[in-house]
Amino acid sequence: MDFDDAYANAAYIKGADAYPGKWTQAAAAFRGATLCELDLPYGESARQRFDLFHPPRLAKGLVVFVHGGYWVRFDKSFWSHLAAGPLTHGWAVAMPSYDLCPAVRITEIGNQIASAIQCAADRVPGPIRLVGHSAGGQLVARMTAPRIDAAWQQRVEKVVAISPVADLEPLMQTSMNADLKLDLAEVRSESPVHLPNPDVPVTVWVGADERPVFLQQAQALTDTWNCHQVIDAGHHHFSVIDGLADPDAQLTRQLLA
Repeated sequence: MDFDDAYANAAYIKGADAYPGKWTQAAAAFRGATLCELDLPYGESARQRFDLFHPPRLAKGLVVFVHGGYWVRFDKSFWSHLAAGPLTHGWAVAMPSYDLCPAVRITEIGNQIASAIQCAADRVPGPIRLVGHSAGGQLVARMTAPRIDAAWQQRVEKVVAISPVADLEPLMQTSMNADLKLDLAEVRSESPVHLPNPDVPVTVWVGADERPVFLQQAQALTDTWNCHQVIDAGHHHFSVIDGLADPDAQLTRQLLA
């Protein structure tokens, strides 16, 4: 198998080059029209910041969205509009950025996300729902591990891992590993398929039109954790997150159910 090709999403999505521009435009417009606090620090580096979106009334709880990008690209500013669905239902939404590989390793990114959740949870009382896409799906799934040992874990009611990279081992055979620097020890400690079954409900969500390896990754986590899976018809790796922007979409309702 050509692993670089297998994990190449943009090459198999029509109009892929236009998506980042669409995301940034929609996100900027949403921030301009929504009650939010921007660039709240949760750590020392410039990228350890999160945006917090508030509903007009006291929040029912906190949703944390963790973005993807293979741990090497993007930041919180691309995704603000995806807060629209949970916000409409009365939930606050936190969106963190994080340091990227190769400046840090995936293990450290996970530790940063745990810190970001703690800071957001300190500001918003009530239950917590975690949702992440692609690399972000790995990160939110990793947040279920007992070794995180954080008080906020007791408040987590649900995790939705969208198109998660649940097993990191195949990425060792891609050119991306020049930046990711994965070894077998980190693969074992950071791959959700090697983590204990969580005590909270997990939904694995994946687009029906995704690359075969992402369907396989989703199935592997579903089988390992014996959790709920949704295969979202008509969606590929870039469009599978769109439902979070729609309060009536199945993805939003699944997250908040």
